[in-house]
Amino acid sequence: MVHRMQFYIDGAWVDPVAPKTRAVVNPATEKPLYEIALGSAADVDKAVAAARRAFETFSRTTREERVALLTRIVEVYKSRMKDIGAAISDEMGAPLPFAEKFQAGAGLGHIVSTLDVLKTYDFDEPVGSAMVVREPVGVVGMITPWNWPLNQITCKVAPALAAGCTMILKPSEFTPSSALIFAEILHEAGVPKGVFNLVNGLGQDVGAAMSAHPGIDMISFTGSTRAGIDVAQRAAPTVKRVSQELGGKSPNVILEDADLQKAVAGGVAQVFMNSGQSCNAPTRMLVPQSKMAEVIAIAKAVAEKTKAGDPRAEDTKIGPVVSSIQFEKIQALIKKGVEEGATLVAGGPGRPAGVEKGYYVQPTVFANVTNDMTIAREEIFGPVLTIIGYKDEDEAVKIANDTPYGLAGYVSAGTVEHARSVARRIRAGNINLNGVPNERTAPFGGYKQSGNGREWGKFGLEEYLEVKAIAGYAPA
Repeated sequence: MVHRMQFYIDGAWVDPVAPKTRAVVNPATEKPLYEIALGSAADVDKAVAAARRAFETFSRTTREERVALLTRIVEVYKSRMKDIGAAISDEMGAPLPFAEKFQAGAGLGHIVSTLDVLKTYDFDEPVGSAMVVREPVGVVGMITPWNWPLNQITCKVAPALAAGCTMILKPSEFTPSSALIFAEILHEAGVPKGVFNLVNGLGQDVGAAMSAHPGIDMISFTGSTRAGIDVAQRAAPTVKRVSQELGGKSPNVILEDADLQKAVAGGVAQVFMNSGQSCNAPTRMLVPQSKMAEVIAIAKAVAEKTKAGDPRAEDTKIGPVVSSIQFEKIQALIKKGVEEGATLVAGGPGRPAGVEKGYYVQPTVFANVTNDMTIAREEIFGPVLTIIGYKDEDEAVKIANDTPYGLAGYVSAGTVEHARSVARRIRAGNINLNGVPNERTAPFGGYKQSGNGREWGKFGLEEYLEVKAIAGYAPA
């Protein structure tokens, strides 16, 4: 049973302080699925009080105790993979096989990765006559988005548990069920009461209360840059730590000596994956101007083979985008691309042919884009690719870095050495060479307006640790 009308606070399912609900809409049908309870500052106060009590004991647990806890969580999580996948598919529109394998699978992968790090991480380090010890930061507020629900939740919760922190999670109101299932997983695995708490709600209510709360020592936020700025401003008076993973407009630099067919086809497919709703999607494809015609032909072919349709249909490649708000925003930006003179290669405004309802966006490709166009500057967060030509490598790097964002970058070249040389010039936190996917044990996070935090692996664990120096610990 999914407790959609309750919150998980202090180890139990509890009713909201004040009754307030919201409909969760299926983006494939535009029909309500069910109602969920929405929280308030009073619910946040209850969760913070529980987390503060639990911190007194959980912060003193041993590595071995936390290893055993994460091991149990992994086993219970495996038994709920299909439940998580179905919930994500229903609520944010991902095709069911993708939701089960990649969406739910990403969450499991982060827990396993964190468990591996915890087993060998050095919390104590001698420095001269001092001992530098790493201790849990305290009570953590976590605000997560809807586009990769369990991926974003687990890469916060798992390292926070590993560090010995306690926490309050506010998942997205668009995708609450997978988070509620995750709370059930933690309960079944034996997470002590008060260590993990979940309060559903809206950003302006629950998120704002968490950001400003004096009883919360750290906020970990994933979402838009606009919302991230608001979180940081609200958090500032309490001088709490704020770790952010924000928006992106990532360049995909395809160099002259790259395998053009492989690089272009792979880049287009990656933009369309998850209906374009990935913060690190390579949405600006930079190609030699002399090869623009070839690139257009390859990109057009990929777009035309990418079927947007029912998330439960076998031949569906991508589902709808998450909401009417996102749909309208994407449609406006596609129209803006046409108005500003970009070449529409595939897709365009409106739903795919034959689709009458649902928030479906046509897989869309623009070419002959200049980096000052709106579609090259703003994060569209839909299945929309912009192709930009460059005259030489220096100009490619200049265009790649000409953005307020810096989350990711992609480089394809004839040799790894060539790709490496360009990767080092791109101002972004994650660079992928020649189609190699992200390494889950390496840090994930951005430069510039893409945020200031790092998640995944050892670096993700260290976000939740304070550093204390004890001088005279080991006198010479």
